[in-house]
Amino acid sequence: MPYIPLQVKLGEVYHVMTYKDYCVSLTGQSPHSPELRIVLVGGRELTGSPSNKSAAGNIILGKSVFETHRRTAQSVVRQQQVHGRHVTVVDTPGWWWHYPRDNTPQLDQIEIKNSVHMCPPGPHAFLLVIPAGSMFLEIFTRSLEEHMHLFHKGVFDHTIVLFTAEGPLSDNELEYEISRWPALQRILKQCGNRKHVLNIDDRQDSTQVQMLLKKIEAMVSRKAGGHYSIDSADGKSLREKIEAMVDRASQRFAEVQTKRRELKALIEGGKTPPKHLRIVMVGAQWSAKSSAGNNILRKGAFAVDHRRTTEFCEISHSMVADRQLTVVDSPGWYYNSTLQDICEMDKIEIENSMHLCPPGPHAVLLVVGLASAFNASYRRAVQEHMSLFKDEVWKHTIVLFTRGDWLGVKTVEERIESEEGLQWLVEKCGNMYHVLDNTKRSDETQVTELLEKIEEMWAGNKDPHYEVDLGRTEQMEARKEAGHKTAKRIRQTTKRQERILRELFRGEKQSITDMRVVTVGRKDSGKSMVGNGILFEELFDSTWLKKEFQDQQETTTCVKHERNMSGRNVSVVEAPGWFTDSTIPDWLKGEVLRSVSMCAPGPHVFLLAVPISKAFTENSYQAVVEVLMPFGERVWRHCMVIFTWADWLNHRSVEEHIAAQGKALQRLVEKCGYRYQAVSGSSFGDGFPIMDLYHKMIAMITRNKGRYFAAEGKKGEKKKPTLTWQEEWDSREQELIDRMLKAVAQETEEPPLPSVKMTASFDGAFIPSMSGDVPSEVGSTFWRPRAHAKVSEWLSSGVGNSDVTSGVGSMTASASYVGKLDESLHNIQHPPMTTFFPEKDKMKLDTLHGRVGTQRRHSF
Repeated sequence: MPYIPLQVKLGEVYHVMTYKDYCVSLTGQSPHSPELRIVLVGGRELTGSPSNKSAAGNIILGKSVFETHRRTAQSVVRQQQVHGRHVTVVDTPGWWWHYPRDNTPQLDQIEIKNSVHMCPPGPHAFLLVIPAGSMFLEIFTRSLEEHMHLFHKGVFDHTIVLFTAEGPLSDNELEYEISRWPALQRILKQCGNRKHVLNIDDRQDSTQVQMLLKKIEAMVSRKAGGHYSIDSADGKSLREKIEAMVDRASQRFAEVQTKRRELKALIEGGKTPPKHLRIVMVGAQWSAKSSAGNNILRKGAFAVDHRRTTEFCEISHSMVADRQLTVVDSPGWYYNSTLQDICEMDKIEIENSMHLCPPGPHAVLLVVGLASAFNASYRRAVQEHMSLFKDEVWKHTIVLFTRGDWLGVKTVEERIESEEGLQWLVEKCGNMYHVLDNTKRSDETQVTELLEKIEEMWAGNKDPHYEVDLGRTEQMEARKEAGHKTAKRIRQTTKRQERILRELFRGEKQSITDMRVVTVGRKDSGKSMVGNGILFEELFDSTWLKKEFQDQQETTTCVKHERNMSGRNVSVVEAPGWFTDSTIPDWLKGEVLRSVSMCAPGPHVFLLAVPISKAFTENSYQAVVEVLMPFGERVWRHCMVIFTWADWLNHRSVEEHIAAQGKALQRLVEKCGYRYQAVSGSSFGDGFPIMDLYHKMIAMITRNKGRYFAAEGKKGEKKKPTLTWQEEWDSREQELIDRMLKAVAQETEEPPLPSVKMTASFDGAFIPSMSGDVPSEVGSTFWRPRAHAKVSEWLSSGVGNSDVTSGVGSMTASASYVGKLDESLHNIQHPPMTTFFPEKDKMKLDTLHGRVGTQRRHSF
């Protein structure tokens, strides 16, 4: 039979092949050379580090046929003769390892699914590309499994894990890396423990490719079908879907251009835009909003790093393209958070952004990153947060797409047409949208075009700008002022109680042989991170799970870990967390009860984890009270609020957060005797003030005379937590101290001591996770053992009374400041003791001072 040329469409490229070649592609056999068809799949870390997937494809084929200088945005097929084999390789778009599939853009998912149809009749092997030496967390496994389900269930039977290394990597080194990550071990097990290492820095080593091809052939020979089978009908359906999407994208582009011409005609007809443009930027956290602001202003006006930097609205000005610009940057929100879930300070600041450029902005840039899908939760978050403004805001809003590099060869219109949420959004804004690639700062044309679109929108609007409500401006200013006063009062109360407790327990020491701690809080509150920080080791599973993953989490029991610190045993029990939007189940209450018996004879400290980045509502307060209610009121003597994710504060004090959040959080702090501590989102490092936390826990134990909380019950009966007293006199003493501290909290204001502001900033490379899912880089070097040694030395020194405080909640106070405060105590004019002790004739003052050498360990 003569050879008949055929045109076969592989993705977007037509390849000419003969009828004989076509038969070979169907059978997988060739009279001249065997054929291997390979699909490359894999993710990438939030650091933006390359996965080396495309580079691996180039090494396998022996030529630079895949682009490595930009992201793979669509599946690409390439063929080459390699070591006597006809090898076809398909490179696919990658996904974020940290995110569930629902966060991966639909455009990427379609391209990944289509990859297997670009090498008919199906690939012999999937190469799952993972950079060697990178961390591989539990959340990565869940993300990977969800993305691999884009193919049918037999995909792992045809998969080899390809570790890419930037240098030589021995078998022993590889096995060590694998042993560090249980999640990676499970993925390997699903792949039949098939793996290979590719040194991407040594392209001349042909043996590593030969060995890989032999491993693929060995895997294929063990499979009855030989290759991964595909359904041609599915392939046809995908191609039709892609073609329809491209057609709709072309139509949208044409409509936008027609509208722009009409608006330009208004300007050319004499409707002159203002020379001074006022712009407000709003959007989700990590949407590159601040970077876009810098790009627009053509200068570094707003701070930029991998995590939260904008806690207050910021305003900057510049001359760009003969226009005077005023740009306001506002705090971002979590892309999947409801309006009810964000803290009050952020709500106020976001709403206030419109009031910083009176009489109102000409344009509101709603920033949406193209690196994540605009899914249902993202859409809901946008709708709710935009409701902070009047409905008229949409008439003045342009969707500003950032991360334009993520599109690759795709158009933004194709991306819009691939997701219903984006179609809704751009149509809500009158089809006004623009794309910025912040990696191309030198390209001024993209900024100039954005400014032209703003002017065109202005020309088409009846109202020249979004008009703010001046009455609302006054209300917000009044609320801020009230918040400052409340923060001042909280700070003063804490300092006063600190001074008094220092005096009352001066010289008293506790003989502590062990310390038992229970952590309690909602899901994603950072309880695990706190426990790991206390024990100086990643013992608790602190993987932060996205909301989409949390339903899969099966942690339903208390977990206990302990560690010896200079001869003293420190144990931490973590109770399961609860969902904020659901009723606390009885089994969870039972587990919180069990936490007490797990650290028998009883815990000294309950740490109540409260994430600063989330709202703390009346329901949040009632949930904490409900889980602790079985313990009785005296349990609060052992409680301290541990504010997690304090990085969110940036330059604000924790007292400002407490004040702004409202009465519910203030009541919790008051109920815990104004004992609180703020810690950052990493278990180790300067942002986690471990010495401060230990000082405050010891202070509370000293305050409680060394007593612990105990659960007692008859043998065979279900234990009911109670508080037992061994000395009635001590009970009376504690009650009087409580009354004294309460009176202090009700005193009139006095000049406050300087508050210590948060100075830590987000400098990590991953989502801030709500439970610290990554071991700190600092902790892995020298900080952790140094801090461990410091705490151990302090504990072994006897834990003196000079360390006792009431638990002031700023991150840390300088040594000089503490020293000055301690020295000034002798000169403080305290109120008459009758104010606090009406029974002064029945109890001498020295009774309230510590009894050195007479303390006994007993329950409380």
